[in-house]
Amino acid sequence: MREPPVLLDGRLLAKEIEADLTRRVARILEKTGGVPTLATILVGEDPASVTYVRMKGNACARIGMDSRKVILPGTSTTEDVLSAIDELNRASDVCGILLQHPVPPQVDEQRCFNAIARDKDVDGVNVESFGAMTMKLPAFGSATPMGIMEILARFDIPVAGREAVVIGRSPILGKPVAMLLLNADATVTICHSRTRDLPEVVQRADIVVAAVGRPLFVQADWIKEGAVLIDAGYNAGNIGDIDLVNAAPRSSAYTPVPGGVGPVTISMLMKQTVLSAERRAGLD
Repeated sequence: MREPPVLLDGRLLAKEIEADLTRRVARILEKTGGVPTLATILVGEDPASVTYVRMKGNACARIGMDSRKVILPGTSTTEDVLSAIDELNRASDVCGILLQHPVPPQVDEQRCFNAIARDKDVDGVNVESFGAMTMKLPAFGSATPMGIMEILARFDIPVAGREAVVIGRSPILGKPVAMLLLNADATVTICHSRTRDLPEVVQRADIVVAAVGRPLFVQADWIKEGAVLIDAGYNAGNIGDIDLVNAAPRSSAYTPVPGGVGPVTISMLMKQTVLSAERRAGLD
C-alpha cells in the first residue's frame, strides 16, 4: 500500500526561513548600525493588493527589517510610478523594491518593472533579472518561483531527470518557474490556453505546477499516481488551481491552499532583500 501523501507545509517552512533571516538581520545591524528596508509601491486600492502589501510589511517586522509603503492613487500614470521607482532606486537605505502586481491598466507595468535597479529587484521582475536567472548568472529570481524551488529543495523532492509540467505561462510565475526547473535538470513542458490534450500532457508529469489562476482547474483524473502537486493558484474563497480534495490522495506530496506556496513566496522576498543588504554591507 502506498504511503499517504506528504503535506508540503509552507507555513512551517516560512517560520524556519524567518528564524534564519532574523539572525542575519541582527548581523547586518551589528555591522552597519541599520537594518534592511523593503519598499513596496501600491498603485490604487485593490483589496487583495492592499492585503498582500500588509502581509509583506508584517513579515518585515517579524524578522527585524523595516518596510516602506509608497501608496499612489489609482489614477497614476506610468510616469508617476517611474518617478517613485527612481526615488527608491536612489535611496541608500532601501535594499529591495517591490511594485505590487497588478497595476491599473493605464500603467505600463513591464516598463515600470524594468526601471527597478537590478540590485534592488528582489521580486525578480526586471527583464534583465529574468535573463540572468535563465542563464544561471547572479540575479534575484521571481519570488513565487523561487518559493516553489525552495519547497522542493527543503522537502528533499528530487527534480533532476523528472518530468515537470507547468500550467500557465505568465512572465512572473509560469515562465520563470519553468526556467528554474529546467536549470535544476528537469524535463519541462509549459502548458497554456492553446495546449492540445491538456489532461494527457499533465498525466505524464512527475511534478505538476499549477499557475493558471482558475479555481479547481486541474482535475484529479489528470494526475499520475505518485506525482508531486504544487498549487501556486490562489482564488476567491481560499481555493487553488488544483482540485486538491480529490487529487491530493493520488499524489506523493502536495502544497495546500492556503498555507503552501504563499507563505514561502513572502519569505523569498524577505530572503532576497536580506541578501541585497548583505552584499551592500560586504557580508555575503
